Amino acid sequence: MIEFLDGYWPHSAATIGILLSIAATVHAAMTKRDVRSAAGWVGVIWLSPYIGALAYYLLGINRISRRAVRLRTQARRGPTQDTPEAALALESAVTALSPHLAQLRRLVNRSTHKLLTQGNRIAPLIGGDEAYPSMLEAIASAESTIALSSYIFDCDSVGRQFADALGKARARGVEVRVLIDAVGSHYSRPTIHQSLRDNDVTYALFMRTRMPWRLAYANMRTHRKLLIVDGQIGFAGGMNIREAFTSAVGGAQTQQDIHFRVEGPVVAQISEVFAQDWAFTTGEVLDDESWLPDIHGLDGGVLARGVASGPDRPVDGTHMVLMGALAVAQRRIRIATPYFLPDQQLIAALAVAARRGVQVDIVVPEENNLRLVQWASMAQLRQVIEPGCRVWLQPPPFNHSKLMVVDGLWSYFGSSNWDPRSLRLNFEFDIEVYDGTLAGTLEHHLEAILARSRELTAETVARRGPLTKVRDSTVWLASPYL
Repeated sequence: MIEFLDGYWPHSAATIGILLSIAATVHAAMTKRDVRSAAGWVGVIWLSPYIGALAYYLLGINRISRRAVRLRTQARRGPTQDTPEAALALESAVTALSPHLAQLRRLVNRSTHKLLTQGNRIAPLIGGDEAYPSMLEAIASAESTIALSSYIFDCDSVGRQFADALGKARARGVEVRVLIDAVGSHYSRPTIHQSLRDNDVTYALFMRTRMPWRLAYANMRTHRKLLIVDGQIGFAGGMNIREAFTSAVGGAQTQQDIHFRVEGPVVAQISEVFAQDWAFTTGEVLDDESWLPDIHGLDGGVLARGVASGPDRPVDGTHMVLMGALAVAQRRIRIATPYFLPDQQLIAALAVAARRGVQVDIVVPEENNLRLVQWASMAQLRQVIEPGCRVWLQPPPFNHSKLMVVDGLWSYFGSSNWDPRSLRLNFEFDIEVYDGTLAGTLEHHLEAILARSRELTAETVARRGPLTKVRDSTVWLASPYL
């Protein structure tokens, strides 16, 4: 036997390695939705025998989709189709705003299986100085339930203030559930965990990891930032819980962001998403009236819909919404995002919109907090500048906002960035709103940013040094994983 192994083990090892590579390749080809991701993994699998197949098994297989779909059904869901009367009323309301947006409503209906709701009130909250007091006030007024989800929940002056407020709510009998991403919870040392325990707050970590530190480029994370109080008042947007967003701490370098206070039926959609994430993480189903109450539309409210996206869903919801919005735009598109690494479909849609005569403005930070993303983005920006899009570099302090406004009538905001992780690999939540008043407010906010930003031209991109171009282009090759 030993002689046989001595003579044939190289052949056996090679055969086993080839079979493992074939199996991993077939799996990647049949399950990956993005050809770049599939091709990248196939390259790793075959160029690194055994190691590539093992890496794919550990990192490349989506093990959460089936479990998430099963648990998602345990949280009560609303209807997925309008009644004929409601559909006609919504079509009339959107058409009255602008006929071309009716096409977008139908697209998002079919892509998300969530209905556009009427009678919502949505108020933008600029920075932590506006958002945090409003959120804390809502927590202080809670009577039955509080649900909070955040990617980052720092143990700093702001984080401890939230933990104390949640503890006081718990002490007066309010049911509290807090969901923090396992990676995002390590952005501060010590973590917020002990403070939550000291305040008797029930919390859970989403997708626990054995890595005891933060991983800036980790995938399959919950990037959602949600707060729901009594099932009636919601907050959503792009802001984590950390003191860097407050002027009292940040001063002139206060990080910028925007959050939104929401009332009306769309809050039920926010609540359902939290309940699904909580069931996925803990197995506890939050499906009674205290967590998911019936919500009626408010007089004079606006049309809005929540859009959840993530690797557990068969359709890339936000990606489809962005593609549809770019396709129907007639006059102008304004986009603000901290991380701009769109795929070729979105680049083509932006280019087509610009060449149709639509004014396209894209605002990105001049100095990014993720250096690799900034380098990769610089290598790609010429692809949108050359067709006629205008790219603006916003000077410090860093702006973490995620906004899109189309024709001064439709707005889209939430946690999603224009990068592969948000559009394919992480769990996100955004809201679309059909309302000229809110869109006008957000456009005014973006115009103030444009006024202090510098336009990045094709000539400026071309004048970068050769070493800089090589660096940026090399990092860009890894953009599907950034």
